[in-house]
Amino acid sequence: MQKVKNYEPAGTETGAVSGRVTLTHDQRHLRRKALKLSDGGSVMLDLKEAVLFASGDRLVLENGERIEIVAADEELFEIRPRDNLHLIELAWHLGNRHLPSQIEEGRILVLRDHVIRQMLLGLGAEVKEVVEPFQPVRGAYHSHDDHGHSHEGHDHGHHHHPHGDHDHHGHHHHHD
Repeated sequence: MQKVKNYEPAGTETGAVSGRVTLTHDQRHLRRKALKLSDGGSVMLDLKEAVLFASGDRLVLENGERIEIVAADEELFEIRPRDNLHLIELAWHLGNRHLPSQIEEGRILVLRDHVIRQMLLGLGAEVKEVVEPFQPVRGAYHSHDDHGHSHEGHDHGHHHHPHGDHDHHGHHHHHD
Protein backbone atom coordinates (compact mmCIF):
# COMPACT_ATOMS: atom_id res chain seq x y z
CA MET A 1 0.00 0.00 0.00
CA GLN A 2 1.39 3.39 -1.03
CA LYS A 3 1.90 5.95 1.73
CA VAL A 4 1.00 9.61 1.53
CA LYS A 5 4.16 11.72 1.74
CA ASN A 6 2.58 15.18 1.63
CA TYR A 7 -0.49 17.07 0.38
CA GLU A 8 -1.24 20.04 -1.86
CA PRO A 9 -4.11 22.45 -1.23
CA ALA A 10 -6.59 22.85 -4.10
CA GLY A 11 -5.31 25.38 -6.62
CA THR A 12 -1.61 24.75 -5.89
CA GLU A 13 -1.36 21.24 -7.32
CA THR A 14 1.42 20.17 -9.63
CA GLY A 15 1.07 16.97 -11.61
CA ALA A 16 -1.71 14.77 -12.89
CA VAL A 17 -4.21 12.91 -10.71
CA SER A 18 -3.84 9.11 -10.66
CA GLY A 19 -6.76 8.39 -8.33
CA ARG A 20 -9.60 9.83 -6.27
CA VAL A 21 -11.05 9.35 -2.80
CA THR A 22 -14.61 10.58 -2.09
CA LEU A 23 -15.31 11.68 1.49
CA THR A 24 -18.02 13.55 3.41
CA HIS A 25 -17.17 16.75 5.28
CA ASP A 26 -16.68 14.88 8.57
CA GLN A 27 -14.54 12.20 6.89
CA ARG A 28 -12.20 14.87 5.45
CA HIS A 29 -10.81 15.71 8.90
CA LEU A 30 -7.88 13.29 8.91
CA ARG A 31 -4.55 12.48 10.49
CA ARG A 32 -3.99 8.73 10.16
CA LYS A 33 -6.20 6.45 8.10
CA ALA A 34 -6.20 3.91 5.28
CA LEU A 35 -8.21 5.49 2.48
CA LYS A 36 -10.11 3.44 -0.10
CA LEU A 37 -9.82 4.91 -3.59
CA SER A 38 -12.63 5.02 -6.14
CA ASP A 39 -10.78 2.42 -8.28
CA GLY A 40 -10.68 -0.03 -5.33
CA GLY A 41 -7.06 0.59 -4.36
CA SER A 42 -5.93 1.98 -1.00
CA VAL A 43 -3.38 4.45 0.31
CA MET A 44 -2.15 5.08 3.86
CA LEU A 45 -2.38 8.60 5.24
CA ASP A 46 -0.18 9.28 8.29
CA LEU A 47 0.34 12.99 9.07
CA LYS A 48 1.94 14.67 12.09
CA GLU A 49 -1.29 16.51 12.87
CA ALA A 50 -4.90 16.41 11.72
CA VAL A 51 -5.88 18.35 8.62
CA LEU A 52 -9.35 19.36 7.41
CA PHE A 53 -9.11 18.64 3.69
CA ALA A 54 -11.17 20.45 1.07
CA SER A 55 -12.56 19.04 -2.12
CA GLY A 56 -9.81 19.39 -4.71
CA ASP A 57 -6.90 18.99 -2.29
CA ARG A 58 -4.41 16.36 -3.42
CA LEU A 59 -2.49 13.74 -1.49
CA VAL A 60 1.06 13.23 -2.77
CA LEU A 61 2.20 9.60 -2.58
CA GLU A 62 5.76 8.35 -2.02
CA ASN A 63 6.02 7.45 -5.71
CA GLY A 64 4.96 11.00 -6.74
CA GLU A 65 1.42 10.10 -7.82
CA ARG A 66 -1.42 12.34 -6.68
CA ILE A 67 -4.79 11.35 -5.23
CA GLU A 68 -7.55 13.96 -5.42
CA ILE A 69 -9.94 14.40 -2.51
CA VAL A 70 -13.55 14.78 -3.71
CA ALA A 71 -16.43 16.01 -1.54
CA ALA A 72 -19.20 13.40 -1.34
CA ASP A 73 -22.85 14.28 -1.85
CA GLU A 74 -24.53 14.91 1.52
CA GLU A 75 -28.07 15.60 2.74
CA LEU A 76 -28.16 19.35 3.29
CA PHE A 77 -30.49 22.27 3.84
CA GLU A 78 -30.26 25.04 1.25
CA ILE A 79 -31.08 28.29 3.03
CA ARG A 80 -32.27 31.22 0.93
CA PRO A 81 -32.56 34.70 2.48
CA ARG A 82 -34.90 37.58 1.64
CA ASP A 83 -31.91 39.80 0.73
CA ASN A 84 -28.17 40.25 1.37
CA LEU A 85 -28.59 41.68 4.88
CA HIS A 86 -30.81 38.72 5.79
CA LEU A 87 -28.09 36.35 4.49
CA ILE A 88 -25.59 37.97 6.87
CA GLU A 89 -28.04 37.68 9.79
CA LEU A 90 -28.68 33.99 9.03
CA ALA A 91 -24.93 33.32 8.77
CA TRP A 92 -24.44 34.99 12.15
CA HIS A 93 -27.08 32.77 13.79
CA LEU A 94 -25.52 29.62 12.29
CA GLY A 95 -22.01 30.69 13.29
CA ASN A 96 -23.19 31.43 16.82
CA ARG A 97 -24.18 27.76 17.00
CA HIS A 98 -20.81 26.60 15.60
CA LEU A 99 -22.46 24.92 12.60
CA PRO A 100 -20.26 24.16 9.60
CA SER A 101 -21.78 26.30 6.85
CA GLN A 102 -21.09 26.69 3.15
CA ILE A 103 -21.78 30.37 2.50
CA GLU A 104 -22.35 31.43 -1.08
CA GLU A 105 -23.77 34.50 -2.76
CA GLY A 106 -27.52 34.12 -2.27
CA ARG A 107 -27.56 30.95 -0.18
CA ILE A 108 -26.09 28.97 2.72
CA LEU A 109 -25.78 25.18 2.96
CA VAL A 110 -25.77 23.27 6.27
CA LEU A 111 -26.14 19.63 7.24
CA ARG A 112 -29.78 18.73 7.90
CA ASP A 113 -30.97 19.25 11.47
CA HIS A 114 -34.69 19.65 12.23
CA VAL A 115 -34.08 22.03 15.17
CA ILE A 116 -31.96 24.32 13.00
CA ARG A 117 -34.59 24.14 10.25
CA GLN A 118 -37.24 25.41 12.66
CA MET A 119 -34.94 28.24 13.83
CA LEU A 120 -34.24 29.27 10.22
CA LEU A 121 -37.93 29.22 9.28
CA GLY A 122 -38.66 31.32 12.37
CA LEU A 123 -36.05 33.82 11.15
CA GLY A 124 -37.87 34.10 7.80
CA ALA A 125 -35.53 31.98 5.65
CA GLU A 126 -36.62 29.69 2.85
CA VAL A 127 -35.28 26.19 3.65
CA LYS A 128 -35.13 23.40 1.05
CA GLU A 129 -33.69 19.87 1.26
CA VAL A 130 -30.88 19.24 -1.27
CA VAL A 131 -28.25 16.56 -1.86
CA GLU A 132 -24.90 17.88 -3.09
CA PRO A 133 -21.22 18.12 -2.11
CA PHE A 134 -20.63 20.09 1.10
CA GLN A 135 -17.64 22.40 1.48
CA PRO A 136 -18.15 24.59 4.55
CA VAL A 137 -16.10 27.71 5.17
CA ARG A 138 -12.86 26.80 6.91
CA GLY A 139 -12.62 28.47 10.30
CA ALA A 140 -9.69 30.57 11.44
CA TYR A 141 -8.33 27.53 13.28
CA HIS A 142 -9.46 24.84 10.80
CA SER A 143 -6.33 22.69 11.10
CA HIS A 144 -6.59 22.48 14.86
CA ASP A 145 -10.03 23.53 15.97
CA ASP A 146 -12.71 22.80 13.33
CA HIS A 147 -13.47 19.14 13.93
CA GLY A 148 -17.16 19.18 13.12
CA HIS A 149 -17.67 17.93 16.68
CA SER A 150 -20.64 18.30 18.98
CA HIS A 151 -20.39 20.76 21.84
CA GLU A 152 -22.79 18.85 24.06
CA GLY A 153 -21.68 17.80 27.50
CA HIS A 154 -18.04 18.85 27.48
CA ASP A 155 -15.76 21.77 28.20
CA HIS A 156 -13.54 22.15 25.15
CA GLY A 157 -11.08 24.72 26.48
CA HIS A 158 -11.69 27.72 24.25
CA HIS A 159 -13.51 31.00 24.79
CA HIS A 160 -16.61 32.21 23.02
CA HIS A 161 -18.37 34.51 25.45
CA PRO A 162 -17.00 37.01 27.97
CA HIS A 163 -19.51 35.98 30.63
CA GLY A 164 -18.68 32.25 30.74
CA ASP A 165 -22.02 30.48 31.20
CA HIS A 166 -24.53 30.91 28.42
CA ASP A 167 -27.12 29.10 26.40
CA HIS A 168 -26.75 29.80 22.67
CA HIS A 169 -26.66 26.20 21.47
CA GLY A 170 -30.07 25.13 22.71
CA HIS A 171 -28.36 23.46 25.68
CA HIS A 172 -26.46 24.86 28.64
CA HIS A 173 -22.75 24.47 29.32
CA HIS A 174 -19.79 26.46 30.55
CA HIS A 175 -16.79 27.70 28.53
CA ASP A 176 -13.70 28.33 30.64
